[in-house]
Amino acid sequence: MPVSEPFPRGLRLTAPAKLNLWLHVNGRREDGYHLLQTVFHLLDWGDRLVLRRREDGRIVRQGGLAEVTEEDDLAIRAARLLQAESGIDAGADIEVEKRIPAGAGLGGGSSDAATVLLGLNRLWGLEWPVRRLAGLGLHLGADVPVFVAGRSAFAEGVGEALTPVDLPEQWYVVVWPGIPVATAAVFQAPELTRNTPALTISALSGTPETRNDLQPVAIRLCPAIGESLAWLSQWGQARMSGSGSAVFLPVVDEDTARGIVRDSAWPAWAVRGVNVSPTLRELEAVPGAP
Repeated sequence: MPVSEPFPRGLRLTAPAKLNLWLHVNGRREDGYHLLQTVFHLLDWGDRLVLRRREDGRIVRQGGLAEVTEEDDLAIRAARLLQAESGIDAGADIEVEKRIPAGAGLGGGSSDAATVLLGLNRLWGLEWPVRRLAGLGLHLGADVPVFVAGRSAFAEGVGEALTPVDLPEQWYVVVWPGIPVATAAVFQAPELTRNTPALTISALSGTPETRNDLQPVAIRLCPAIGESLAWLSQWGQARMSGSGSAVFLPVVDEDTARGIVRDSAWPAWAVRGVNVSPTLRELEAVPGAP
């Protein structure tokens, strides 16, 4: 970026992945949405986005997943939604370097959308508060608000009611069995448990019994999840993230994580959980908008 400019015309930002440390389905609303409780732990690893301001009003996609159309690309949809809601004349080039697999339960698309909202809010000089951006993000997906807020959190409702939590910034092994899982198919399964009793946030300070209610359904739909879980469980209590298909294991340190990753027959990563999103840290280092 040219150092002579008081405010950059381009931003390079990390769109972090997340883990659902557990996920309970507490009920179902009349509109079909499920009531959930979960703990999101943000990671120091994810997609990389480059955003550049345009003056012609166009939103131009560069990179990303070839199999995802622009109409379905959450990053592009986020930019267009913010542009329409704000009424701004500016546009943007959006370049996405994908690292987070699609359909893995790691929040890749939602994180990309949130990072676009945060980044363009700065590039376009909108200065919208986080709460307003998070509300807009909810129209794009239930996981978008947690990435906009940029804090690991206890989530309720459909995932939009967030309470920040401080979690141990420990290392994890994340394994992806190479097959995406459709979130809708998991939630629509008739055998899905939908009546797990709700926890109070005060209970989180203890050691409540938790699980991922979506895991048995996802394993039935994608047996490779069960295979990767069984393999990873050699080293401890492994669990699926979100609606799958990625699975994860907390470990004691980076060396342990990297050792397990080297032995994996599937794509795997050694990652560290963080309480503050790398997106927020990167934006804090950018000069203020004019």
